[in-house]
Amino acid sequence: AEYMGFFDKAGREVTLRPEMTPTLARLVLQDPKLAMPIKWYSIPQCWRYERMTRGRRREHYQWNCDILGEPWVSAEAELLATIVTFFKEIGLTAADVGIRVNSRKVLQKVLEPLGVTPDKFKPVVVIVDKLDKLPESEIVAQLTALGLEPAVRDAILSTLGLKSLDALAAIIGEDSEPVVELRALFALCEAYGISDFIVFDASVVRGLAYYTGVVFEGFDRKGELRAICGGGRYDDLMDKTFGARQKIPAVGFGFGDCVVVELLKDKGLLPTLQFKVDALVVATVESARPQALAVVARLRAAGFAVDTFLKEKIKLDKAFAHADRAGAARVVLVNPEQFAAGVIRVKNLRKEETAADKQVDIPLADLEAYLRSPQ
Repeated sequence: AEYMGFFDKAGREVTLRPEMTPTLARLVLQDPKLAMPIKWYSIPQCWRYERMTRGRRREHYQWNCDILGEPWVSAEAELLATIVTFFKEIGLTAADVGIRVNSRKVLQKVLEPLGVTPDKFKPVVVIVDKLDKLPESEIVAQLTALGLEPAVRDAILSTLGLKSLDALAAIIGEDSEPVVELRALFALCEAYGISDFIVFDASVVRGLAYYTGVVFEGFDRKGELRAICGGGRYDDLMDKTFGARQKIPAVGFGFGDCVVVELLKDKGLLPTLQFKVDALVVATVESARPQALAVVARLRAAGFAVDTFLKEKIKLDKAFAHADRAGAARVVLVNPEQFAAGVIRVKNLRKEETAADKQVDIPLADLEAYLRSPQ
């Protein structure tokens, strides 16, 4: 992704925020006394200068969750459980979506004996992250351009094709660090009850250079959309990039709004959000408008969603039409004589016209209790 950068009127080069990780780093570094582990989330607006396609926009909102201060994969398991909980809350099942999990350490373990140095490993990751976007021949060409021998290229491609931990263990050893960590992570996911969503996939490496361990990304089972969300462990970022005095292990994910909305549309799960208020408060005559506004303020302070009729000239037929458009269940009518006597009138719009309680006069002191009662 490219930054949405430009020059301001003073000639300074600036960019619109592409992500929240630097902001999180500053937040943590400002208060070294923060108790670890830290669980942090945000839903910022982000911008990236990208080619717009289905599920990809230059401006979007992104839900971020990060855990700082915990080096064990229990933090990854907690975040994966968070994602799955959200999937379930919006009606998506394990038949609809899943989360592919891998570790950057897998490819490192394979390539280190073949002489791939750390300075070459990062560009390798950037290239293989494009495996689902480019033909294999193009991936091979880019790896060759890095100066990698055919044996190294073959090792990379064969490793990326692994789809089970048993197959991985057969290559790099059951006691190797990435296998031990991934086994522990999958056991924790089983304890959380989310195993049906979680799959091992060695082709998942994530393109960002700062990831150091476990990486993961959400996907739709039909394979029609790009990644729904993605994240991973970044244990070296806080100290090496942002200047923390000591290493702060961290793991997090970003979950944009664009792809999941497309998926919900496809599944018929995108809710239709309707404007709805508890009541419309309207004065029966212009002289009662101050009292009506006092009722509005009182009900809002009590937690009710309340609208009022803003037209300069009050016409009750138009007020009732406005209440219907607003989805108001009740209309509170403020009559100056009744108000002076401590009484207020409520019309229940959802009741039949012949209902005895279609319109009731109640003590003003009881208004909140009446509005909370079922219709």
